[in-house]
Amino acid sequence: MMRRILAAGIIVPALLLSVPALAEQNVWGIQVEQAEYRVGGDTDVAAWDLDAFYGNDDLRLVFRSEAEYSVKEEAFETLETQLRLSTPISDFFDGVAGVRFDSARGPDRLHGVVGIHGLTRQWFEIDADLFVSDHPALRFEVDYEGLITNRIIVVPGIGLELPFTDDRALNQGAFGPKLEVGARVSYDLVDRLLSPYVGVHYERTFGRSADLVRASGEDAGAVFLVVGARMVF
Repeated sequence: MMRRILAAGIIVPALLLSVPALAEQNVWGIQVEQAEYRVGGDTDVAAWDLDAFYGNDDLRLVFRSEAEYSVKEEAFETLETQLRLSTPISDFFDGVAGVRFDSARGPDRLHGVVGIHGLTRQWFEIDADLFVSDHPALRFEVDYEGLITNRIIVVPGIGLELPFTDDRALNQGAFGPKLEVGARVSYDLVDRLLSPYVGVHYERTFGRSADLVRASGEDAGAVFLVVGARMVF
């Protein structure tokens, strides 16, 4: 199963990238959505969420990295790397496909990824991904940027991940979702290139996942105060 996923993740991007770009010059960039330190009651967490891309409006290769590092345990709680291809499927949405590799606690995991990413008419940013492997899951994220002034921006967001099978190594139970809710207020220092922020982050597991988390001696929910920065290169 893992070999088929890996083969698809390599062959499909190679075939799509072999299609010549139609008169558009390729560009690259790096967008760090979150680079932050979370202060909690039980432990502090360092976290990041970033994308690096190369391509054009018709086809982009995207490297995505997300991680959470527990200061108390001196270990990564999550460490996720994705390689994705993104292409427009409508005026406001892109279809994505690729592979995801998890290499934090427990055994390494390899998933195929298919999903959509874009903006609704109300300018909510949507990211919906289906992860296909021996331990499939669905992830849905929504963010919104609200302007308080031209420089002060509030960004509320919500994320939900739903595993479809038990994965005891990661304290995940079938159909026991993990919910993350946060709000961050940033100040635009340099034309959206650097925006430090403060905020709050809440996360909680439910159902069978919560039972497995509690059985391992951890809390099913946690609240953090957050300080960090958004950056674009």
